[in-house]
Amino acid sequence: MSRIAARFAALRAQNRAGFVSFLTAGDPDAETSFAILEKLPAAGADIVELGMPFSDPMADGPAIQASSMRALHAGANMKRTLDMVRRFRARDAETPLVLMGYFNPIHAYGVGAFARDAGAAGADGLIIVDLGPEEDSVLRGPAKQAGLDIVRLATPTTDDKRLTTVLDGAGGFLYYVSVAGVTGTKTFTEEDVRAAVARIRSATPLPCAVGFGIRTPEQAAGIARFADAAVVGSAIVSGIELGIKAGFPNTRLITETLEFCRKIADAVHNARKG
Repeated sequence: MSRIAARFAALRAQNRAGFVSFLTAGDPDAETSFAILEKLPAAGADIVELGMPFSDPMADGPAIQASSMRALHAGANMKRTLDMVRRFRARDAETPLVLMGYFNPIHAYGVGAFARDAGAAGADGLIIVDLGPEEDSVLRGPAKQAGLDIVRLATPTTDDKRLTTVLDGAGGFLYYVSVAGVTGTKTFTEEDVRAAVARIRSATPLPCAVGFGIRTPEQAAGIARFADAAVVGSAIVSGIELGIKAGFPNTRLITETLEFCRKIADAVHNARKG
């Protein structure tokens, strides 16, 4: 059983949803980023999404775009991102880690080499937001050989016919994008998301994680009452940006980022109690 499947099985056994945290690799610099990354499981993250910095992250809003720019300016690249994965896995053998990003850096690295190196480093899955199911055959084969799940995205505009296509070859979990648009810029209605998750569950046994637009513990708890996981990304990297602008030393930046994640995790993990 893969780490992702094992984690969702454990969550189901405990009747609780998971907290999926997002962090951009190398933001604001390599060592600060890794100091946050390695402590995320202790702060309650059940699955970690690690963003692969890219200069044109078109599906992301201003917060994650800015985090990519900070990382790139600090020297981040694909090799250093995979080094972070390797260091994380050397310290944590159980927490699933999913790489999230865009196809251009993978193409530049070499698709086969990327899949092989990502799998060897200890990654468990890939979310490539600009590579739809019709185009991802170039990555799907190498990913499968490397033991990497291709996590697919569904959106409010994904109808039943399109959902069948999205699910063909999907693995790990399905990522439901709760709003139409880029990350961190819009809000959602819980009623609409609940209906979408119910429709997805009728079509696949894959766990359904919900992301985009979740910025507070209360919102995360609301999603956790019915979805398999709540994904929080823009709110985390926005906190890092605010800390940088406030002139926080790295130690405080790390501490406050992890404390925010702990609040989200507690809300998610307690959402179904009572």
